Amino acid sequence: MKHLLKLFSSLPGLFATLLTVMMMSGSVQASNNDLPKVRVVTSEGAFVLQLRPDVAPKTVKNFLDYVEQDFYEGTIFHRVIAGFMIQGGGFTPNMMRKPTQDPVVNEATETLPNLRGTIAMARTQDPDSATSQFFINVADNDFLNAGVRGPGYTVFGKVTEGMGVVDRIARTETRRVRGMADVPSSPIVIKSITRLNNED
Repeated sequence: MKHLLKLFSSLPGLFATLLTVMMMSGSVQASNNDLPKVRVVTSEGAFVLQLRPDVAPKTVKNFLDYVEQDFYEGTIFHRVIAGFMIQGGGFTPNMMRKPTQDPVVNEATETLPNLRGTIAMARTQDPDSATSQFFINVADNDFLNAGVRGPGYTVFGKVTEGMGVVDRIARTETRRVRGMADVPSSPIVIKSITRLNNED
């Protein structure tokens, strides 16, 4: 690689620049291909998430631990707000909360802001209280970022395929159930979350 870049730098002007940019872009793509991905299959369709252990390692490990235990199978998206986010991963269709592992430390960072299509950890007022529940932003929610209104909410990946499914879930009709608002009138069930091979 170093020899090739040195060769390209000796080429005249724009041609050398273009070749160098092309090679560096290839390196970035290879790095992206090494990031873990999961497929989320729901009653409304499927979408794919690319995770970022390079930025939020403890959060990604926590999430993948739940995935490997099939914890999310049969849980629902229990809080859905159009123009904001969809939240799931903690309740069964009859609105019973599933027991979880210990909380994970907050890893919110300005490096990964809460932009449309990103997945982040849900939590209470305690920054280090996130367990299994997550949410997917359907808009740029800057007020959830680290340093804006406190520690922020940990973003640990993004939707790379199937954002239309996420948008469809976000538009679902909702009602109030057991004191909880914004619950879909018909349960939106997570059928499975499975880890993909890098080639998938």
